This record gives sequence, structure tokens and C-alpha cells, in this order.
Amino acid sequence: MRKIKEVIVVEGRYDKNTLSQTVEAVIVTLGGFSVFNDREKLAFLRRLAEKQGLIVLTDSDGAGFVIRNYLKGALPRDKVRQAYIPDVQGKERRKRRPGKEGKLGVEGMRPEVLLEALQRAGATFLDETAEAADKERLTKADLFELGLTGGQDSAARRRTLLRQLDLPEHLTANGLLEALNLLYDREELEALLQGGDGRRGAEPL
Repeated sequence: MRKIKEVIVVEGRYDKNTLSQTVEAVIVTLGGFSVFNDREKLAFLRRLAEKQGLIVLTDSDGAGFVIRNYLKGALPRDKVRQAYIPDVQGKERRKRRPGKEGKLGVEGMRPEVLLEALQRAGATFLDETAEAADKERLTKADLFELGLTGGQDSAARRRTLLRQLDLPEHLTANGLLEALNLLYDREELEALLQGGDGRRGAEPL
């Protein structure tokens, strides 16, 4: 399975399920059109784009392009790459009927087609010795040690940290761990918790 550096953005969970069987990467779902009204998720995507780069992979139908075009205007263009799947007529197995335009979405694509789309978009494929492997990843034990899980005040501390980092307030502890590993290494997080991140209004936890 190929490993990709960039965060891949897809429309829904079935797209994520298909893609996760093809590549090893962080895959974020948009929830379809709900992303239009989700300011927290957009802020999160901007942070990921600046830190790691994003690849937008939506369906090839009209709805997919509406979402894609919206993200083009909402995210930093120089940090976002566009991956396109071909127009293929058909119906996904789980569906009783084809979509409105009769085209297969991301979830209906073969692995080789998805890989080709990502390659053409300029995805960064990492090998086993890539930079992602060199970075000391945070663990659940680290979150516990830092008082972000397990303690009486851990939920409040997580909420404070999420506000401080402009991350969605509804992130679970596992979601926070994934986000922190994308945005910070251990030293950066420890410095942040001890002395604030230097932004206006940020204070130590």
C-alpha cells in the first residue's frame, strides 16, 4: 500500500473506506454539502493545508464539482492540489439505483484508477524511511501525561486547547491526537502547553 504525505479530502465515508484500502494517508470527509456551513471544519482544513498540504478528491458529477469549486475559494490555492477521477458510467454495489448523472463516484473506482488520479495531482508518495517516519509521534500516553485525557479536568483542558489552536470543538480525544500529530511534533506541543503559542489571546494551559 502506498503512503501519501498530503491529507486527502473526500466527500463521504464510503469514499474514505474505498480510498483507505488503496493508500495509507490521512483522509478527511467533508460530509457532502454540509461543509458549506461548517466553519470549524474549514478552519481545520486550512490548518492542514498550511502544515501538510491537501489533495481534493471529489466525485466527477456536478455535485462533486460544486464542492470542489467551493473549496478552491475557501482554502489557500498554493497548498491544495486537485485530483480528478474519470467519468465512468455505472452504479456502486451498495446503491439500488445509479446517481442522478449515472456516474461512479470515488467509492466505485478501482485502486489503480485512484492511484493514477493521485499521481497526476502531484501527490507525494513516501517510502518506509520518509520524513513522516522520522517524526516522533504523539501517543495516547502523551495526552494522558499532559493532562488532556483521563483526569477530572481533562475535557476542559482539551476544549481550551482546541480553541487555542482553532480546531473543531467537537473533536474527540482520538481526533485531537490525530490533528496534533498532523500539526505539531512533541517538542512544539510541550512548548505550546507551557507557554502559549505566541498568538493574540493565547495563554498557557
